Amino acid sequence: MLTTAATALTLEAVTKRFRNGIVAVNDLSLSLGTGVLGLLGPNGAGKTTLMQMIATITRPTGGRILFDGRDITSDPDFLREKLGYLPQDFGVYDGLTAVQFLTYFAALKGVSSRSRVAEMLEMVNLHTVANRAVGGFSGGMKQRLGIAQALINDPALLIVDEPTAGLDPEERLRFRNILSDIGFDRLVIFSTHIVSDIESIATEIAVMKSGRLIVTATPPDLLRAATGSVWETTIAQDRFDEARRALRIARSVRNSSGVHLRVVSPGCPLPGAVAVEPDLEDAFIYALNFGAAQ
Repeated sequence: MLTTAATALTLEAVTKRFRNGIVAVNDLSLSLGTGVLGLLGPNGAGKTTLMQMIATITRPTGGRILFDGRDITSDPDFLREKLGYLPQDFGVYDGLTAVQFLTYFAALKGVSSRSRVAEMLEMVNLHTVANRAVGGFSGGMKQRLGIAQALINDPALLIVDEPTAGLDPEERLRFRNILSDIGFDRLVIFSTHIVSDIESIATEIAVMKSGRLIVTATPPDLLRAATGSVWETTIAQDRFDEARRALRIARSVRNSSGVHLRVVSPGCPLPGAVAVEPDLEDAFIYALNFGAAQ
């Protein structure tokens, strides 16, 4: 678990079952303090539903969510004043300028400082277009505005769902640096299916699959768990389709010798395959396919 003097967020057997019978989150328990939690999982794993429950947008159908010891399901306002949230589908008011938009969200969160609005626009590199209508912004610019509104109230808990969608490489790096900096004294939950987004900043990683928590571990521990289970080999091109169906292939590169494979497998997957050191993407694939649900 995240190393901290006190636990800020506790989930106790949290479950979300929809009226159609689908269980999006199933008996999930987790305790977190300060730091950056990278929440990884494929589409449909339940990440967004989990974060919506933590953000008090939807209620769990079972279990409890506590923040600083308070049940946020029965007392959501206790968390909301300390919360920053960037949903996956962040909408904007096209007719407002960036300054007007951010000032509006600041007022909703009880922030009246104009200097705070200016500070946030500069942080996300929108200060030069502060007086332009956001309806004319690119997708990446709108996403940066979403990041600014999530941070405007200096939240104790920041939840961001696929926040780097639409950002160019330089913007992605800037955003990761922002999260890394603020994660020292608060809790950041960063949901993504792109391992490289959280590789350098996550204090801990949680892997979800089919609504269940598969594993929570620090990046070094996740790497250690996958050690001895990552292999490289080259096969003939006409064997690739068969290998793709049978194996967990992390990467494949076609070359003059055939297809070079990087495979995640607890045992040697093919004759002649050589064990190599795992990277974090390998470790994620290992946890997702061979880890045991907690």
